[in-house]
Amino acid sequence: MILSMTGYGKVIVELPDKKVHVEVKSLNSKAMDLSSRIASVYREKEMQVRTYIAQRLERGKVDFSLWIEKKDSIEVAVPVNQAVMAAYYQRLSEVVQATGIPAPQDWFTTLLRMPEVMASKDDAAELSDEEWNAVFTGIQQAVEHLMDFRKQEGEALDKKFRQNISRIGDLLASVEQFEKERVPKIKERILDALEKLPVDYDKNRLEQELIYYIEKLDINEEKQRLSNHLAYFISTMEGNPGQGKKLGFIAQEMGREINTLGSKSNQAEMQKIVVQMKDELEQIKEQVLNVM
Repeated sequence: MILSMTGYGKVIVELPDKKVHVEVKSLNSKAMDLSSRIASVYREKEMQVRTYIAQRLERGKVDFSLWIEKKDSIEVAVPVNQAVMAAYYQRLSEVVQATGIPAPQDWFTTLLRMPEVMASKDDAAELSDEEWNAVFTGIQQAVEHLMDFRKQEGEALDKKFRQNISRIGDLLASVEQFEKERVPKIKERILDALEKLPVDYDKNRLEQELIYYIEKLDINEEKQRLSNHLAYFISTMEGNPGQGKKLGFIAQEMGREINTLGSKSNQAEMQKIVVQMKDELEQIKEQVLNVM
């Protein structure tokens, strides 16, 4: 079974005085690349959240958000940190005196905009175990929704890969009908060219060289290896999740064999088949980047 790295999950946790929104989404990435935006009241739990997400999702470019929506429409008075505000005022006054920069006309408004002067009710409140347990359960549910999304996307990828692999297998089988004609045609073309040359040649030596040349054009090994890679790709998909990198390596090996078939084919019909194989393989390579 394969899983996609693309996913999305969202949960709203209902608390007595607020709603906590949990949102997590992921895209493909070579490793775990997690960015998080967490409301300040829950920031002390950030490491726990990041560890859980990294263990559960394993890979992907993950974007996690946790924010609060107040239920009350009435604005609550926001406390001012007077000590911080006074410290800013003293420091700014010193800068004005030392540099000669004009002081702001409205000190109060300027100071209110400084970091940590305004403290929200949530910032000052203690986070209870009961509230955090409810929020963390919501986080787990959002991640599971994302995993369900990954499974659905994985099923679609599985179906697409099987179609591509089957198509490459059919194209590989179609090579045989042209392969039987290939060697006699190559031999005939070489002999015709030699007959037109105004020179004598050793026919026994020519026969030896032809055998050597034709052996170089033999594609049985490439066909067998490509057939093995196709089967290995399918069996790997049917194994445990988390095989995306392995599938990518197998696709690279398939590409090598297909390229060798193209270079050895020396026949228009077979080269057309190789181009079609490459097209199917390119589709696999594009999509395999999104596999866990």
